[in-house]
Amino acid sequence: MQPFMKPINELYSELEHPRNVVITFHQKPDADAMGAALGLYHFLIQFGHAVTVISPTNWAGFLSWMPGCKKVLDYEMQTAKATAALDNAQWLFCLDFNTMDRTRRMAEKLIALTCIKILIDHHHQPQVEMFDFGISDIKKSSTSEMVYDLIIGSGHADMINTSIADCLYAGVMTDTGSFRFTSTTASVHKMVADLKDHGLEHSHIHEELYDNFMESRFRFFGHVLLNRMEVFYEYNTALIAIPQADLIKFNVKTGDTEGLVNFPLGIHGIKLASVIIDRGDERKSSFRSKDGFDVNTFARKYFNGGGHFNAAGGKNIEPLDEVVRRFKIAIRENKEQLSNYKF
Repeated sequence: MQPFMKPINELYSELEHPRNVVITFHQKPDADAMGAALGLYHFLIQFGHAVTVISPTNWAGFLSWMPGCKKVLDYEMQTAKATAALDNAQWLFCLDFNTMDRTRRMAEKLIALTCIKILIDHHHQPQVEMFDFGISDIKKSSTSEMVYDLIIGSGHADMINTSIADCLYAGVMTDTGSFRFTSTTASVHKMVADLKDHGLEHSHIHEELYDNFMESRFRFFGHVLLNRMEVFYEYNTALIAIPQADLIKFNVKTGDTEGLVNFPLGIHGIKLASVIIDRGDERKSSFRSKDGFDVNTFARKYFNGGGHFNAAGGKNIEPLDEVVRRFKIAIRENKEQLSNYKF
């Protein structure tokens, strides 16, 4: 194993030699993880590669429209089939995660594989010693943008079809917050323009991702915003803490909490928005920020997590009340960065 992974462009000359390829990403994939993986899938199969996409867990129903999604294996539900594909893999692409433990029960299997492992990711502090080739760039808006860069950099822009365009657009659009986050660089807009030139019809993608939920999700959002949100104006912070009973009451499914953490950022003056959810086996946290507060460092220090400067997550095994208590201590310890209030 290499102490430092080799640049991914060293693989470009090998793209035209068909191999058994597996593409995977982090557990509970979002649109960027699934979009990047399927965009890469539709690119590689044009060279004759035998490609299998494996998700560590199930995924939200609003991703199922993506071209090729029906062929994706759920490792937890289709373990034997997924394991067989991994055992036969010559290349393993790991997308949109920085450490193997983000693949949940797949991690041990992935670590043990002896095939060539390739990282494409934009999160902080990648576990580079695990990969033979790859690229890690925290300045990139999304992993989908990085897959697009791979396609262009390899000299195969002519192979971008509507399936690739749809998948990559979904990833970059969601990870940039519909192009409003600071990660939306000029290169992002140029990418979208190029995808449009390759036949992208973007409006239906927005509808599939954002206009495709059950009524119960909206009632769940209303309930937690009314009854579970605390606003700490002295720290420019808002917290939504959700007990497992709420998930059961509103029949919350995978993906139904997507986007909830962004709502408190719409409150005037709020710099840090947080959602902590009791998932039964663990407490999952999501953090979003603006005005210069670094939630990647915040999540790493207090919540066993990480991510990006303005978007991060964490997980704890302690009870919900204890995690909320820890959160309140954490914002007090960061009052100099969070607060405009004169104590």
